[in-house]
Amino acid sequence: MLDRLQDQPADKILMLMQSFKEDPRDGKLDLGVGVYKDADGNTPVMRAVKEAERRILEAQTTKAYVGLAGDPAYTAAMRELVLAGSVASDRVAAVATPGGTGAFRQGVDLVRLANPGVTFHVSAPTWPNHLSILKTTGTPFVEYRYFDAATGEVDVDGMMADLEKVSEGDVVLLHGCCHNPTGANLTGEQWSGVAELLAQKKALPFVDIAYQGFGDGLDADAAGTRILAGTQPEMLIGASCSKNFGIYRERTGILFGIGDASDTKTTQGNMNHLNRQNYSFPPDHGARVVSTILDDAGLRADWQAELEEMRTGMLDLRRQLAEELRQRTNSDTFDFIARHRGMFSRLGIDADKVEAMRRDYGVYMVGDSRINVAGLNARTVPQLAEAIAKTCG
Repeated sequence: MLDRLQDQPADKILMLMQSFKEDPRDGKLDLGVGVYKDADGNTPVMRAVKEAERRILEAQTTKAYVGLAGDPAYTAAMRELVLAGSVASDRVAAVATPGGTGAFRQGVDLVRLANPGVTFHVSAPTWPNHLSILKTTGTPFVEYRYFDAATGEVDVDGMMADLEKVSEGDVVLLHGCCHNPTGANLTGEQWSGVAELLAQKKALPFVDIAYQGFGDGLDADAAGTRILAGTQPEMLIGASCSKNFGIYRERTGILFGIGDASDTKTTQGNMNHLNRQNYSFPPDHGARVVSTILDDAGLRADWQAELEEMRTGMLDLRRQLAEELRQRTNSDTFDFIARHRGMFSRLGIDADKVEAMRRDYGVYMVGDSRINVAGLNARTVPQLAEAIAKTCG
């Protein structure tokens, strides 16, 4: 049987990581992998995380399973972090998941239980794993316009025109903040327009919020999600703690299902069932770290302070890169980089020029010209700007 298997397409980002490792040149730049790095190129363990882990290890007396939905303290803490009272708690079902990826997969499976013929509407572009999971599960999807490569901004008119074609019962996938891969985000007014349209169309919003706190701040980054939660009869939310808590390898995520309070028990039961079928009980260590931090005023304050340093550091790099490019190109072509938010920006550069920068300057970015801003520091920004200007000039 196994001899009938066919090779799967290689993951482009993993291939890029391997090519970077094999490049012997000094001064090469890794702007491909989507992991936060500090100015020294390290992905640090946050201070509050270390302290929370110390407390957990000292107090923990068992490694027995938690419930199918995960630790209630974690789900309650995350509900407050993401939703902050924008929807009544009795309307919210929740399960802990292995990262944001697990949350998205569980959400897809949940939707397919309710509506086997469902169609997803996804932004063009979106995170590649969204499409991979939809294809793997055999879930039909169509793209809606989102990013205008010429301006580096959201194509709001195109997006709204495409969402006008959504049918009742369809699912519309939205990035809660810090859009991956483009970095271009909706404004509050635009979020309200999307919410009004989806309610009118009776479509189900599914928000993937993986970077809360990396854009404009914890509350500002959740504003669009909260607008939807406060206006839609039903929605799904998949959240990740990998980035804002820096616990990538702990695979800590959560799926929320919001509906009528009379349906919450059944929704919760179905979500528990899916956890049982896919991985039985969810991992607990990362979730317990998160709830320990969020439920302790001192740890939470320290976590927020360090998260704010990370956020503002990325904003500083964005402004520096935009200014360096303005000076070198004598144009405002790349000013949008300073307006984008989060770890990523799509530069709008052709694939052949992306390859030329890798070949000639040792600059590694994804083929669609997505860069990880957190892969830069104040010393390497001029290096990148020079490579872009010389390649695209």
